[in-house]
Amino acid sequence: MAEAKTKLKKPRGKVRLIEGKCIACGARCQSSCPVDGIQMSEGGEPQIELSKCIGCLKCVKACPGSALEIFYSPEELEILAQLAGQQELAEEDADPDELARRELVAAYRGVWVFVEQTEGEAARVSWELMGKGKELAAKLGVELCAVVMGDQVEHLCHESFSYGADKAYLMDQPVLKHYRTYPYLDALCHLIDKFKPEIVLMGATGMGRDLAGAVATRVKTGLTADCTGLDIDAKRNLMQTRPAFGGNIMATIMCDRFRPQMATVRSHVMPMPAQMPGRSGKIVPASLPISEADIFTKVLEVIRDKKAGDVDIAGAEFIVSGGRGMMAKENFAILQELADELGGVVGASRSAVDAGWMPGDRQVGQTGKTVRPKIYIACGISGAIQHLVGMQDSDLIVAINRDKEAPIFEVANYGIVGDLFDVVPALVAALREMKASKGSVEVKDSKAA
Repeated sequence: MAEAKTKLKKPRGKVRLIEGKCIACGARCQSSCPVDGIQMSEGGEPQIELSKCIGCLKCVKACPGSALEIFYSPEELEILAQLAGQQELAEEDADPDELARRELVAAYRGVWVFVEQTEGEAARVSWELMGKGKELAAKLGVELCAVVMGDQVEHLCHESFSYGADKAYLMDQPVLKHYRTYPYLDALCHLIDKFKPEIVLMGATGMGRDLAGAVATRVKTGLTADCTGLDIDAKRNLMQTRPAFGGNIMATIMCDRFRPQMATVRSHVMPMPAQMPGRSGKIVPASLPISEADIFTKVLEVIRDKKAGDVDIAGAEFIVSGGRGMMAKENFAILQELADELGGVVGASRSAVDAGWMPGDRQVGQTGKTVRPKIYIACGISGAIQHLVGMQDSDLIVAINRDKEAPIFEVANYGIVGDLFDVVPALVAALREMKASKGSVEVKDSKAA
């Protein structure tokens, strides 16, 4: 009698922290662990009890900074290798639908970034996505490609090379000068059908949201909007992380059965890559016979809605934000004083905007603007996850709140427990004193000279 084969069980591994990647998001990994196997250090980093870890991946999926990973012992790695060999032998007996799926997925290769442009000027989010796209392409071992559409926009192809693109697909036609859904939809779908990218990234702007949804519908694939994190799993799937259920959790979404995988990302969510002037790449010209007569929408005039003096909070390097703790609209004047001393702008939480204390274009958070300033000062903001999503990637976060248990302190680099109406004026006075003393030193030095 033949000896029965022992069925190997796939090991689950253990979780470990990737050094230097934790962003102190507020203990999301700890709250997601079903076995209470994670404790937080004073610095906000997870400390994993390996004896409790069951390798369920819940904390890995919950981490917005991709700071956790699964590792295996040498014995477990050997079992995984054996299982991989068995899987290869079972390929011939795979389900026909599964084989069809694998064949479909295998036909798509490459990471694309749609370069959004207005009158020949690229949107900042396109270059931010180019940096993230370069990381994804490196993990997949494929080219990073830019998609440039418009009229007389070849210069954007060369600019995309300086931000990391290896190749640029150029559709330069007068009919594409101004954005309209249908000609851009036809053009981008034509490129996707012809060149078959596995990932397409677009900015979560008015144009990007409109075009991405239409393209995903036509090519019959999935789309994840307003992503805050992007990564690649072991099966070449795009891991798309975004807030879900009103921002109360971070969900990782994958489109493993269809291609291309599509995602939109807001401006300032991804870091701006360093530009490399002089870097070159390959331009692939393409065209599609689109007649102006067949397009029902006509652009009669372009009217700029941005007025002189409007504040671009998303691009500010210093932001002083106020929340419900400001108590009244008039009290934002003290935040303006602090912002003026720093050369920054005043922001607000959703509760402050809903109360009518600040205009909607100053709102920071999931339903407002995503910001990445050098310094973010949160005054009277408790730290709901909807707000944290919009500012947690700031270089330096200072929180001022009377409640020492406020969640905002979990992501802050510096926390001040106190009354903001005492703390903020004190900060303003200190800054003015520093500037005055610096000025007096400069005057004395000039007299001595």
